[in-house]
Amino acid sequence: MLDRRQVLGGLALGCSAAASPLWTPVALASAPWEERLVVLILRGAMDGLDVLRPVGDPAFRGLRPTLGAGGLPLDGWWELHPALAPLLPLWEAGEMGAAHAVSTPYRDRRSHFDGQDILEAGSGGAAAEGLRDGWLNRALARVPGVEAETAYAIGREQLLILTGEAPVGRWSPEARLRLSPQARRLIEMVQHDDPLFRDASLMALEIVDELEGEGMAGGGGAGHRQLAEFAASRLRGDTRVASFSLGGWDTHAQQAATLPRALARLAETILALRDGLGPVWGRTAVLCLTEFGRTARENGTGGTDHGTGGAMLFAGGALRGGRVVGDWPGLADGDLYEGRDLRATRDLRAHPAWLLRAFAGLPRAEIEGAVFPGLDMGDDPGLIE
Repeated sequence: MLDRRQVLGGLALGCSAAASPLWTPVALASAPWEERLVVLILRGAMDGLDVLRPVGDPAFRGLRPTLGAGGLPLDGWWELHPALAPLLPLWEAGEMGAAHAVSTPYRDRRSHFDGQDILEAGSGGAAAEGLRDGWLNRALARVPGVEAETAYAIGREQLLILTGEAPVGRWSPEARLRLSPQARRLIEMVQHDDPLFRDASLMALEIVDELEGEGMAGGGGAGHRQLAEFAASRLRGDTRVASFSLGGWDTHAQQAATLPRALARLAETILALRDGLGPVWGRTAVLCLTEFGRTARENGTGGTDHGTGGAMLFAGGALRGGRVVGDWPGLADGDLYEGRDLRATRDLRAHPAWLLRAFAGLPRAEIEGAVFPGLDMGDDPGLIE
């Protein structure tokens, strides 16, 4: 008899329903400052309440009866997901941290496409109307001395975050047995509201990811590490800004089995950046952003659904880590947004905005008016070391 792995692996390979992390896009640009900024887009809506667990909140365990086991204690209130154990030394060294209860201005519809577009465009609501470029591109276009010829992207998908006035070159490696990132996102969107096809497709894609990790699906696997190593090689030189995406964060079912795989890839990516950057790591900031959070309550299939508030992870020697930044809203019924989601207490965009203020020297008025339209940056969160 064929087991689940053989059946789903054969189905996924036969349908070519996979996109290796190696062929997710990376965009790079040089700039006239010394600090390096890496923006990782975590596609699919990372569950911040599972990645960084508020175990000190008395309502947390009741909302997550099966999720949240085996966490890594940080300070008595917060625990880190055990799949991020390789990053715990960075946390303890003050080179990794998080901002919690954050969100873009996007609300209520909880669409991946809309949420990702708003995240990368850097706006939301009425301020997003007519906006067709990305916030990193708008920031670079406003810095004198940026060398446009060193701004380019790797992959088949064009990242909105670096689309705009500043020209970006592109390079796409050869792909085998893979759908383009656009096709994979279309599959996820079309099947999203059909649990049978959605869950079967997600499991099939995960099997292919596992096969690729073993070097069995072409390309040799470990694409996320190769992506990070290539970005680091550029950042060691004249490049100052890099952005690429990692998928696998839409955990509607069996989250205890699926989320650790995505977190393991993220941990390996961050460590590959650190190792590849060497002494430059001390001047590097890595932001891990996702389109929205997930529901406070786990669902009946051991997963979580689309929510609102979530977490932003950050790493790098240029940042003050070892802590969780933000105002905690609580998880009691009366504290939840619409009775179901973690309430966002700060605009996610404020954190990259303050980094751009420090790194690129952009005026606050210009950041709030042009780079992130409609943003009130608020007080400095103190991320810079």
